[in-house]
Amino acid sequence: MTLKKLTDQPSDIRSIAILGSTGSIGTQALEVIRQNQDRFKVFVLTAHANAALLIEQAREFRPQCVVIGDESKCSEIENALKPLNIEVLCGLEGLSEVVTRPQIDIVLTALVGFAGLKPTLAAIKAGKDIALANKETLVVAGELVTTLAAKHGVKILPVDSEHSAIFQCLAGEEHNPIEKIYLTASGGPFRGKTSQFLSSVTKAEALKHPNWVMGAKITIDSATLMNKGLEVIEAKWLFNLEPSQIDVIVHPQSIIHSIVQFTDGSMKAQMGLPDMKLPIQYALAYPQRIYSSFPRFNFLDYPNLSFEPADTKTFRNLDLAFEALHSGGNMPCVINAANEVVVAEFLNNRLGFLQMSEVIENCMSKISFLTNPSLEDYLETDCETRLYAQHLVTNI
Repeated sequence: MTLKKLTDQPSDIRSIAILGSTGSIGTQALEVIRQNQDRFKVFVLTAHANAALLIEQAREFRPQCVVIGDESKCSEIENALKPLNIEVLCGLEGLSEVVTRPQIDIVLTALVGFAGLKPTLAAIKAGKDIALANKETLVVAGELVTTLAAKHGVKILPVDSEHSAIFQCLAGEEHNPIEKIYLTASGGPFRGKTSQFLSSVTKAEALKHPNWVMGAKITIDSATLMNKGLEVIEAKWLFNLEPSQIDVIVHPQSIIHSIVQFTDGSMKAQMGLPDMKLPIQYALAYPQRIYSSFPRFNFLDYPNLSFEPADTKTFRNLDLAFEALHSGGNMPCVINAANEVVVAEFLNNRLGFLQMSEVIENCMSKISFLTNPSLEDYLETDCETRLYAQHLVTNI
């Protein structure tokens, strides 16, 4: 028997819940499932407001249930899916309930922002493994989430390309101490630009990522380096690291997705073309590696791989994220809530690119700091920060 045949045998079909199926990660996850229907089936699809695409997806994949966050769209979806006998639920309560159903094997959380926290906690309490694409869940409440996952014996499988890379590099190294991890960053569309240049950039320019195709919010986060800052905080909880063990290096080609350095000085890197379908598939099929038709990396196409330090003086969000990580408590929750507000305002042309960092820093200095927050504290901090950030934006 060849190695390919040995490692590529189908196992029991896994039942998947996709939270955020109409977004960038969700649609790519459905591409993976479409190509592997002997391995995966869709049990739940959810969307916030894109009823048309959710209906289209439901007609193709025939889930048992769909959930729409925007309750005003509920009747439209019910009418469209009634002939297919697909259950329709609405709102956050419906989302948090459906992920607990016993038929589900793994929950892919691809919601944007703080909205992913409650349903992720509900799924963990129900014993569901989590394929985590919603980094904000660990940014906001990392200690709470990881403690709960350990209690219920739940695996958290990272879907972010950088954290998936670290996870893959650590396979077989569970008992070997990590000296440092290096999260790689493309540098975004404004790598090497000055503050003077950034003061007048437009939304359209910021949405032109050089390597990755992503949703609007994460693309802006990449342009400001906040995405990398949030990944730093997420990595602390995923891999049980101290802030001093986490570094960021800019790697414009986005071929090396991240690196682990061990205490003997040796390093492991995970490489591949920038394609989010690979880490999605790895998480859904874990611990198996299954065949894919994705394009293969060719070293001859990339004769030079380069690295440089991140410019945290110009792109201040990365430093602010490290400050939040060092502070701990509810400070990462503050930075996440403020960032969600300013990105939305920037996308609505009501805030300048550099002003986003100013509002975030102001929120970090004004919102009450809590050393050991509870879930209710996180919810209150999130609400308080959003209101204050919105006030600052209005008065700029």
